[in-house]
Amino acid sequence: MLGATGATTRVEDVFQRSPLRILFPRSFGADSQEAVLINTAGGIAGGDRLECTVTARDGASIAVSSQTPERVYRALNEPARVVTKLHAQDGARLAWLPQETIIFNRARLRRRTEVELSSRAEFLALEWFVLGRAAHGESVLEGQITDSWRVKKNGRLIWADTFRATEETFPHLRRRALLARYSAVATLIHDCPDPDGRLELIRELVASLGCAGAATSVGGLIIVRLADVAPSKLRLGLRAFLEGLGRTLGSGPFRVPTMWSS
Repeated sequence: MLGATGATTRVEDVFQRSPLRILFPRSFGADSQEAVLINTAGGIAGGDRLECTVTARDGASIAVSSQTPERVYRALNEPARVVTKLHAQDGARLAWLPQETIIFNRARLRRRTEVELSSRAEFLALEWFVLGRAAHGESVLEGQITDSWRVKKNGRLIWADTFRATEETFPHLRRRALLARYSAVATLIHDCPDPDGRLELIRELVASLGCAGAATSVGGLIIVRLADVAPSKLRLGLRAFLEGLGRTLGSGPFRVPTMWSS
């Protein structure tokens, strides 16, 4: 839980339990706190249960990333369950910017991201997954993936979305109406005081990235989808997106996290 005193963001409460750890690297002169999540288990296996909650209280500014890409290993039957709960209160600026989730062949993952926003908060969240280990030439031919979002503003549901792939679905994922040839897919959501003006800026950024993508607005929430054949190209595209957004918005948490360059 993060609070604010004037322009300074401070950590008010931290609870952590193995295998998840959270660190706060020193960032001298920064007006925004940065946090790094570490999974000391080295990956996620079938049957694992992981939950993370981040609350940015009034006026706080925080960016949360991960130390490394997450890996979801092959599972025999039980899925891994990952729940992320993000809360941004009045005047808070919260960015959730983890590195990619690499899904191995025959992995089973159920991931749920729940967001609670105040009408005066500013928020950016990213989740992205890669199908298979590109360096090994691996393709994901079997498994189960359920990746869902639920976003509420002032207690009212404004956006819900679920990507679901099952044993029956995987043989058809390469159809043009589904993932086509893309193996790396990202979703970003953004809430800000001027969504119409910000949407035009984001569309210009997306058009300049060199990977497939589009942006739209749903209930005042900006939704961005990006995809590429090569995970490395999607990473470059996301970096360019965050760099462009950071230059426009100036100081704050909406920029490339430090761990992405470490």
